[in-house]
Amino acid sequence: METSRDDVGIAIRSAFLSKGTKQRFSLFILIIISILIIFVESIETKPLSMARAFLNDVIYRSSAVVSFPGKIINNFSHFVNNHLNLYNDYEKLIKENDKLRNSISKSDFLELENSQLRKLINEEAVSSSTLLSARVMLDEFSPYLNSFVINIGSNKNIKNGMAVMDGNNFIGRIVDVNFFSSRVLLVSDLNSKIPILSEPSGNHAILSGHGTDEPSLEYLPENHNIKDGDTIYTSGKEGIFDPGLPIGKVKIVNNDIKILLFSNLNQITFVNIKLVKLKKDK
Repeated sequence: METSRDDVGIAIRSAFLSKGTKQRFSLFILIIISILIIFVESIETKPLSMARAFLNDVIYRSSAVVSFPGKIINNFSHFVNNHLNLYNDYEKLIKENDKLRNSISKSDFLELENSQLRKLINEEAVSSSTLLSARVMLDEFSPYLNSFVINIGSNKNIKNGMAVMDGNNFIGRIVDVNFFSSRVLLVSDLNSKIPILSEPSGNHAILSGHGTDEPSLEYLPENHNIKDGDTIYTSGKEGIFDPGLPIGKVKIVNNDIKILLFSNLNQITFVNIKLVKLKKDK
């Protein structure tokens, strides 16, 4: 361990600042020790060098041992802080992820809605009849009641009996008109009776709802030749609807004639209403 003259000077000044015999004696001892240390430091011999090295090692090792608990506490404190920071960052990432997911979901929903609206606009443009698009506000499904409530009514010249379409497919008719809303009775409703024509068999019948996704055909002639896979259209009888609106296909199970609808009534968001003058209103 090396000792400079500055250290000796500081020790001497500190000793002179003290008062009393004890302090003067301490000053004398410090001076003697300082002189000896300076003298020893100036001697370059192997034993002294080894002693100095040993003494330095003892001091360094002692300092390391003394400082070890402080380092442990400091490292543990850093570990706790890092852990808390990681937890906070994790919470922030979860919130940001939720926001991004919600934004993506909202964007996907808007894109889907826009595509559906573009499809409706295109259908209105190519249709020979005037179509008016509407959004489904409420849907009511039960064993006996299958209907929609749409967001337009007499304010858009909607009338009872008008045909309601999902794309090009017939799904029901208007049965109740309010100023800003209307109710659509679906072909699956227990009270729904729709005149139809089968193709290619050419049989007339009534499509009757039963509260399920598969309405049936009633009042078929005894000698009918309707077969599996025949397409069902509105017949236009009684002037209620335009003829030729597609509804579904025939499915015969145990001689029971069911109709598989072209449209999934549970997955409809927008509908088209045929704005035509009904013959019964003339």
